[in-house]
Formats: sequence, C-alpha cells, structure tokens
Amino acid sequence: MFLAKVFASRYGWPSDPRSPETPMLDFALSAFVTLLLVVDPVGLAPAFLAATGGMPDKIKRTVALRAPFIAASILVVIALAGNWLLRQLGIGIPAFQIAGGLLLFGVSYQMIFGDRPHREAREADKATAEHASDVAVFPLAIPMMAGPGAIATTLLLAGDAGYGAKLAIIIAVVLSVCLICMLCFVSASLIARTLGRTGNAVLSRVLGMLLAAYSVQFVINGFAAVRATLS
Repeated sequence: MFLAKVFASRYGWPSDPRSPETPMLDFALSAFVTLLLVVDPVGLAPAFLAATGGMPDKIKRTVALRAPFIAASILVVIALAGNWLLRQLGIGIPAFQIAGGLLLFGVSYQMIFGDRPHREAREADKATAEHASDVAVFPLAIPMMAGPGAIATTLLLAGDAGYGAKLAIIIAVVLSVCLICMLCFVSASLIARTLGRTGNAVLSRVLGMLLAAYSVQFVINGFAAVRATLS
C-alpha cells in the first residue's frame, strides 16, 4: 500500500500491510483512505441533488439513507465472499492486484482529466428523467457508490486482509465510507453551495492524483508478488 510505505519511510514501520508486524491502525488508515478516494462521497453530492431533484424533502432523506445502505450491503458481501469467488475462478490475488490497479488508474484518470462529478450528475439526471423506479438503487448505490472501482478496491483490500481481524477492519471501513456518503447526501445542498463548480473540480483532481498513486502501488505489489513466486 502506498500510504503504508509512506509511514514506513517516515516512522520505520513495516511497509507490507499483510505483514503481521504491521500495526492494525496503519492497515485501517490505508484501507480507509483508499476506499474513500475511490467512492469520493463529496463528489457524489451533485449526483444526489440531480437524482432527487423535485422530490419532497422527506423522500430525499429516505433516498439519502437507503442508497448508502444498499451500497454497503453489496460491498460487505464482496469483502466476505470475494476471496472465495476468486479461488473458484482460479484467479490469484496478484493477478487481481494488477488488473484492479489498472482499473483504478482509469478511474483516477477520469477524475484528473475528465469531468467525473458533473458527468455523474448528468447520469443521475438522465436516470431520473427516464423514471427510474428507485434512484436509491440506480444510479446512486449502483454504479456511483458500489461501482467497478469500489468493487475492485474492496476485493483488493480483502485479498490483503485475508481472514480474521483485518477482514473485520475492511468491513468497518466499508461501513464508515458509506456512512460518510450518507452524511454528504443529507447535506448535499450545503456542500454544493460551499464548493461550487470550481471547488468541486479542484477537489476531484486532487483526489484523482492520490488515487493514481494508490493504483500504481497496487500494480507494483502485484508484479512483485508474481516475481516472488517465479524466483
């Protein structure tokens, strides 16, 4: 993990999150920051406003509570069953680290050079215009919160965690990030007014740079694991 290596160089901590010597706090912090960057709760606020435009305040609050709950349920199931599924498909963790890292790099590229927050808002607006049966499920929970990037990240983190205490940390991280999403949805109007279009674009690009560094580190870890098995 990129963050783990930063702390390792500065404080002398072990740099491999899978090492039993690595402090649990460092592993939890690294996992939390990674998933938070991918989901980008603040950046989802415009999408929530677009998806719930014209709805009564009571319905908006219901959607703000339901969408994170659905996304959290999906990601928790993936964290619990992801390793088993990869084994059944014959896919090793190093291969998924490389593929997942490349996928996350694509997400970060869109955040830096594209128009991700406003594109998500346009998609949400389109879904609402097409009379989607429940905007809490689509497009808010899927694919904006529990999308390909978040699913790949959860699988990668669960692969690093294995089973036991670290897997419990991953589940806690998923629930924490989804709780932050819920808080951002509830205060979406305030966030949109405070940041504005320019502030939201700047935030998206800064988070995209951090996510790019994380994604490259995933790929490096994957190649390192492959090299270790061949040597």
